[in-house]
Amino acid sequence: MAKNNTKSAVYTWEGTNRRGQTLKGELAGQNLAAIKAALRKQGITPKKVKRAAQPLFGIGGGPKKKKITTQDLSFFTRQMATMVKAGVPLVQSFDIVADGADNLSLKEVIYKIRDSVASGNEFATSLRQFPQYFDDLTCNLVEAGEQAGTLETMLDRIAIYKEKTEELRARIKKAMMYPIITLVVAFVVTLILLIKVIPSFQSIFADFGAELPAPTQMVIAISEVTQQYYLYILAAIAIAVVGFVQAINRSPEFRDKVQAFSLKLPVFGNIIEKAAIARYARVLSTTFAAGVPLVDALDAVARAVGNSVYRDAVFQIRDDVATGQQMHMSMRATKIFPNMVIQMTSIGEESGALDTMLDKAATHYESEVDNAVDAMTAMIEPGIMVFLGVVIGGLIIAMYLPIFEMGSAL
Repeated sequence: MAKNNTKSAVYTWEGTNRRGQTLKGELAGQNLAAIKAALRKQGITPKKVKRAAQPLFGIGGGPKKKKITTQDLSFFTRQMATMVKAGVPLVQSFDIVADGADNLSLKEVIYKIRDSVASGNEFATSLRQFPQYFDDLTCNLVEAGEQAGTLETMLDRIAIYKEKTEELRARIKKAMMYPIITLVVAFVVTLILLIKVIPSFQSIFADFGAELPAPTQMVIAISEVTQQYYLYILAAIAIAVVGFVQAINRSPEFRDKVQAFSLKLPVFGNIIEKAAIARYARVLSTTFAAGVPLVDALDAVARAVGNSVYRDAVFQIRDDVATGQQMHMSMRATKIFPNMVIQMTSIGEESGALDTMLDKAATHYESEVDNAVDAMTAMIEPGIMVFLGVVIGGLIIAMYLPIFEMGSAL
């Protein structure tokens, strides 16, 4: 039997729905007849259908393809929640959301999900076609919403969860990037001084005919070594960074050790710990409120908590809860959760409002992360200024020291 090699193309269409409203959009299909048939299945009577124009040589004035980010996925979830809550039909909601998306790659994914739903698949099944963008937690919550008839509520909860998670990630990124960028700039400036500026002073000092001060001699010696080996130094740093990143991506054991070590770092460890607790409470609150059984919810939390120490602890809590133990007792046994979170969990279990108490705990620790980042920034700024003054200022003073001594001798 011959294989059908017909490629699908994008068609623009215009038609009317059962209420007589005029609609338009884009749909991917193999031919004109397939597009019209798909529209009729959606209750749309097609009036105009034509193949979308393709830019010459793939170059056009529209948005360029780029990687789909977590911000894009957060936008998609929030917009879908808004559309469904407003009573817009699901398939039409995809068209509206895709039309408002700036990322062309996100548009294509949305259209593919829409086509899958229009062909009769469930929303969750369509999302599972893109595991690189939609994790099991999102798909399971959408599936639960579809089965319970509460899709709009579930999409709203997913949107809140993703927005809170993205805010938390942005705070952690802010905490990490500021000192890293500052140190990199300091390294580059120091390298330029050692390679370009100090040799100019060295040629001037050669005409002095006197012995240079010890600090100046030390800086000149460092400059000579740097001039000779700076390419090797840069290559070694690049190899070390790339090797570290590759080891984290490819070795789960190494990644777990790095994550465990990160909790012991001064200042940063406290922020990472608070972020892990906030993520734990947020995900567990979202899944449990969605009606997911507690054991299954804990399993989802363990995979989303973001740190190996807390992941292993949550797996232990899951196993304890599965045997009938109360969750707050199991949390206390791990010895890594603060008393406040344990007490709030205990109150939630006793009152039957576990999701509400965990939501409050998540909000509290998200605020704690924000405050910790601000405090860290305020504390690090003076330290960085002192560091830059000692390193760069020390190099400059060492170079001017012979001139100062010669002036005092006169």
